[in-house]
Order: sequence, then structure tokens, then C-alpha cells
Amino acid sequence: MRRVALIYNPASGQYSARRRSAIQAALAVFREAGVAAEAFETGAPGSAVALASEAVREGYDAILACGGDGTVHEIAQSLVGTDVALGVVPLGTANALAADLGLIASPAKAARKLLDATPARVSVGRIHFRDNAGNPGSRYFVVAAGIGSDALLMARLDARLKRRLGYILYLVEAFHIWATSSFPLFEAILPANGHGSRRVVDVSQLLAVRVRSFGGVLRTLAPGASLRNGNLSLLAFKTQSRLHYLSFLLAAVAGRQTFKGSVELLETPSIECRLPNGSKEELFVEADGEVLGSLPVRLETVPHSLTLLIPPGAQP
Repeated sequence: MRRVALIYNPASGQYSARRRSAIQAALAVFREAGVAAEAFETGAPGSAVALASEAVREGYDAILACGGDGTVHEIAQSLVGTDVALGVVPLGTANALAADLGLIASPAKAARKLLDATPARVSVGRIHFRDNAGNPGSRYFVVAAGIGSDALLMARLDARLKRRLGYILYLVEAFHIWATSSFPLFEAILPANGHGSRRVVDVSQLLAVRVRSFGGVLRTLAPGASLRNGNLSLLAFKTQSRLHYLSFLLAAVAGRQTFKGSVELLETPSIECRLPNGSKEELFVEADGEVLGSLPVRLETVPHSLTLLIPPGAQP
């Protein structure tokens, strides 16, 4: 790295009074190593996309997403298909990509690890959707995309409470959804391949996972998921039973989940999801924790499309 831009979200995570000093500490690490480093603060939701695009035009060879999953998600939109590398410095409430890369540490320590990182080309996911106004759109995702209860969780999170309560709010809202949701079914359409014909599966939750480990209590949620994997690793919940949901999540926390019966682990380069004929349900869709709209959607992989800074010892 010769020239890096640190893009940070001043509203990401808790303890906002410490955030700017943490960024200054990270900048000092790079500058002491002879790397030209500048920091840019996001001003509103979506502004990280524009800042990253400008940094690409200005000739930065790496852009560091300093925040949570949402900041990483926005910056990735501008870097897919370019040669500019993405690095991660965790600052937000949750940062699954940082956990996958072994970068859960102070910003200064993460910066030191990134000095020795190796740029590698990885695959990302892409989700095609319609927003709440019915307009078509698409987004890249590097962590996960989901349809069903996980997207409902993201839609219900209050930004102010999220900053105050952090991860506790996720747990409270997740419990509320588990206790009250009817887990409505939708159709997941798998394409024909060399092993069989086109297949339609009725599911109440579909999660397309890109990272090996989420860190924290979930760790490895979908065995085989990897940023180096050219396929989507899909968790398909073929159940509306609260007991089945709870049993799987408890097993996942213990690292003992199995994939038979009500939860299936699938691998495919693409998948489409739609409501059954006659359904009037509104089922949310999300990518990297950002709520995008509702069904129908199509998900696919975009092979070798993003340069990622991988620190020594990381196995994403």
C-alpha cells in the first residue's frame, strides 16, 4: 500500500466520543509506516458509496471501511470490478467481515495487521431486487443476504437504540420475532444443473452466506461458505416451527448444527425467490444488514470481482 483512504461512519457503533481518536490512531500507524493516509467522514446514509468512488478516481490504491457491516457494504459497491483493494477496520456494532478476517481488535491494531496484508481477488454475491417503490435495483454483498426473519430483524432495528444498546438490541428483537412471527413461506427456485432439473423449495427463511465465520456466538453458520467460493452457500429453512428454528440456532451456537429435515444447506451459483401465487405477504430482503425491499429477488455470485486485503493468518 502506498496511498490509503479511511472512510468512517461517525454514527456507527457506540461511544461516538472515542471514534475520531480511534481513526487518528489508525492514521498514525499508516503514516509512521510511510503510507500516505487520509480519513473521510460519511455525512449521511449512502454517502460512503460516493466517497469511495471519489477515492478510486483520485488514485488511492486501498480504501479502508472503518465501521460496521453497513459501511463495508456501501464501500464495496464502488470497488467491485476495480483494482482498488478493500480493507476493514472494525468500528461498528457488528462487523462480520472483520471477524472473518481476524481483525476484531482496536483500530490501531487492525491497521498494523493490514500493513502486512496480502491483496487477493475474491468472489462476491449480488442481489437483484425491487425497492419499496417498485423500482428495480441490484447490490453486491460480501457477508450475507437474506429473505425472511433476518431481514425483518434488520427492518425493526431502531438506529438510535442500536447505538445505545449495541448487540443487546439484536438479541431482544430476534427473540421478539421468534416469539411472534408466523414465518410465512415463499418459493426458492434452484436452477437446473448437471445433478438434476430445476427445483422449487418452499422455505420461510433463506440466507446466502459468503463468510466462513461471523465471529461472536454464531461463528461458522454455513460450513463451506467462503469468499473464495464461486457458489452461494444457502441455509434454507423449510419449516414454520419455532421449535425447529430454536433447535437449529442453539446447535449452531454450539457448533453442532446438522442439515437434514427442516434446515437444508445448498450450494448453487444462483437462485430466485418469489411469493407463492395469491400471497399478499410482504417479505423483506436484506444484504449485509441493509434492508433493500421485498420479494421477488434473484441472487448470484460474481466470481473474482473484488480485491480484499487479507491479513497474515486469516483464512476467509
